[in-house]
Order: sequence, then structure tokens, then C-alpha cells
Amino acid sequence: MKLPFAGRLLAVAVLAAASAALPLSSAFADDAAKTPTVGLVMKSLANEFFVTMTDGAKDYQKAHPTEFKLISNGIKNETDTSAQIAIVNEMINAKVDALVIAPADSKALASVLKKASDAGIKVVNIDNRLDPEVLKSKNLDIPFVGPDNRKGSKLVGDYLAKQLAAGDKVGIIEGVPTTTNAQQRTAGFKDAMDAAGMKIVSTQSGNWEIDQGNKIAAAMLSETPDIKALLAGNDNMALGAVSAVRAAGKAGKVLVVGYDNIDAIKPMLKDGRVLATADQAAAQQAVFGIQNALKLVKGEKVDAKDGVIETPVELVIKQ
Repeated sequence: MKLPFAGRLLAVAVLAAASAALPLSSAFADDAAKTPTVGLVMKSLANEFFVTMTDGAKDYQKAHPTEFKLISNGIKNETDTSAQIAIVNEMINAKVDALVIAPADSKALASVLKKASDAGIKVVNIDNRLDPEVLKSKNLDIPFVGPDNRKGSKLVGDYLAKQLAAGDKVGIIEGVPTTTNAQQRTAGFKDAMDAAGMKIVSTQSGNWEIDQGNKIAAAMLSETPDIKALLAGNDNMALGAVSAVRAAGKAGKVLVVGYDNIDAIKPMLKDGRVLATADQAAAQQAVFGIQNALKLVKGEKVDAKDGVIETPVELVIKQ
């Protein structure tokens, strides 16, 4: 039977509407089924701390394969900022949904992270906090997920002070001076030493690395023969300091402390070559960042206070 013109027009309209609805509903289904990709950008993968952090992230992704995909990469040394910027650009080109980054520099990464944000990528900062004023100047709202480094290093410094006497001379081996976590750890060490009446004879950068930590420690031991302790901003530099103390024939006479609680430092804690360090949950830091990045991808709010989601840090001594 042939439909009247009005009936045929209505049938065509219904069919058109139905066919138009199919790809739309399919698109919604695709969006709902899409597994977000998180790009993890690390600092030096020659540093055991960041290897542990990366491994923790990979283990978490393996345990939650339907929740997100993970792409990870890192630079060869702590100060290669340009290489880290290039990695972020690669992540942008790969169209990741979120970036979790431990920046090599607290200011220099802001421009490329602005580019990522403008491309719709959600960004979360871990380990070393990006400079809040620089972020503000670029209209960036990037939460920092990590510990209070000043509080952590003060815990270590306070414990060291109990083994010393007021007026004793100490030296601080600092991380990369343009990074917020290096600045905060040095500040925490100074808080503890000043409160206990110690004399800080030198503060120099070992750039987070074993060899440079060794070089700075050796110089401090030579320049101040009666120095009593070396406070290293991370365990890599503490390892270098331990070697310098041994080479100077001062094992047992000069105390060394660090920060990170990497596996390589644990035998030294046990035998006393290192007095104390701080554990900031390396394997979990990237996981905390990923969890918050996924919230942002879903359009959820993160529980940040003044831009910070604080994670644990604990004093570690000989057990």
C-alpha cells in the first residue's frame, strides 16, 4: 500500500532521526568505553628513587588495567631540563589524557605544561613542587601531590642534633638549587641545626647525584677538618658523602644523614655509616599522582589545600 505524501514525509523524518541517533549514541558509548592514558614524566632514571617510583606506577597500572593506560619516560640526569621538556612535548603529541610529572626544575617546565593544559590534558605535579607564582602568572591550576619536604628534613635534622653538641660544625649538601624540594629540605635541615645551636659551615649543591655529592663532601671535610656531620638532601648524595668520609679516614667520626630511604642506603643505616634518612613512600608517590589525575579526567574535584595534597613522610633510623 502506498502511503499518502504526508505519511511518507513523516516516515522519512523518523528514519532520518533514527539513523542520526545511531552514530551519536555510538559516540557516547565509545567515550564511555575509552580508557584514559596517563603520561608519567620522571626525573633521573639513574636515581634509584625514581626507578622505584616508576615501578610502583607500573605495578598499580597492572593491577588496574581497565582504569587507565600508562606511558612513562624520564631523563638521564637530574638537570637535563630541556630533555624533560621534549618528553612532555612527546606526551602532548601522543594525546595523553593526563600528565603526572616530577619536574627537574620548578619554573622551567611551566611553559610546556601550559601547552599541555591548553590541549586539554590534565596535569598533576609530584615530587618537586612547581613554583606557585609562576603557575599563577600562566593561569595554571596544577595540584601538587607530595610530602612536606621541610618537615621531613627537619625530622632527620632533629634526630641528628641529638647525637651532637651545641656549637658542633656541620655541612649541608643540597640538591639542585632551582628545585623547590631541594630548597625546602635545606630549610628543614637549617631549622633543626639552628634550633640545636649547631654551626652550619657550608651549604653547597651536589645536584642530587652520587659523584657530585662525593665531591662536595670531600671538599667540606678538607676545608673544615673538625666538621661533625654532613646533611645530604637525598640518599644519592649521602652515598657519595659516606665514600668521602671513608676516604678521609673519618668513618665513625663524621655523621651522615640523607633523605629518601632508597634500598642502597639500608645496609648503611644498619651498620651506622648513615645515621638517618626520611621515607616519603617512593613507590606510592606516582600512584597518588595518578589517582588524582584520573579524578581530574573524570571531571571530579581533588582534595587539595592551597594547591597541595600532602602525602606521608617518616623518619627512618637503625632498627
